[in-house]
Amino acid sequence: MTPKISFHFVSLIVPIYKQEKTIVKNLKQIIKVLNIIRYDYEVITVVDGKIDKSFDEIQRAKLKKVRCFAYEKNHGKSYAIRLGMNEAKGDYVMFLDSGMEINPNSISMLLEHMEWYDADIIVGSKRHLASQVQYPLSRQILSQGYYWLVKLLFGIKIHDTQAGIKVFRRHVLQAVLPRLVEKKFAGDLEILVVADSLGFDRIYEAPIKLDYRLSSISSASAVQSILNIFIDTLAIFYRSRILRYYNSHKKVFKYPKDLEIFKI
Repeated sequence: MTPKISFHFVSLIVPIYKQEKTIVKNLKQIIKVLNIIRYDYEVITVVDGKIDKSFDEIQRAKLKKVRCFAYEKNHGKSYAIRLGMNEAKGDYVMFLDSGMEINPNSISMLLEHMEWYDADIIVGSKRHLASQVQYPLSRQILSQGYYWLVKLLFGIKIHDTQAGIKVFRRHVLQAVLPRLVEKKFAGDLEILVVADSLGFDRIYEAPIKLDYRLSSISSASAVQSILNIFIDTLAIFYRSRILRYYNSHKKVFKYPKDLEIFKI
């Protein structure tokens, strides 16, 4: 069976936090990949808290097809992604973590899988058999444990909900976005849970190339992050399975009052 060939406009969202030294270099790498795929595109960067000069660096770089949004106070990665999704013009909407742990060449891989499977959502997965992953053992153990927790709580068939690259069809996001609540740690999972509950079950995994090394799994910041993800996951379960919140509640996304916008 040959895949359907069609041409779409892609919106790629890149959440940014404390990356003034590397963000322009990283964006240039991403744009280099986007320039050779068979889709037109836009890049939406969202600076999640003007704690450093990331916004200023992006302004100075004047990168074509890039829009940048920024606000003073840090709200969380999931909030930044949701802001970008609300602004996206593409009929394919993606997000990619900005730290370059995930090789940006994975972008084209996910888009091709979207076409091949005629999918609602394609999830970049560390556990795909074709993925190339450099991942410390401690992180692997935690990731495996989180997979079984998610499987137990939600029954989702995806093996990796947390890798920072995913692509969605626009009509899926239009249904899902008004129901989202998470701002910080478990937004990836919440999107998948809500999409599944609304009947968007054509969710598949694609391979990625990832080089991620957690410096010290016993450090205070790492332990706190793990705890926060666990708490947010339980909150999603409570809203989904106890309150049945996602099937009935809709809300308008609230933009921060101090929002700044820059675009080329």
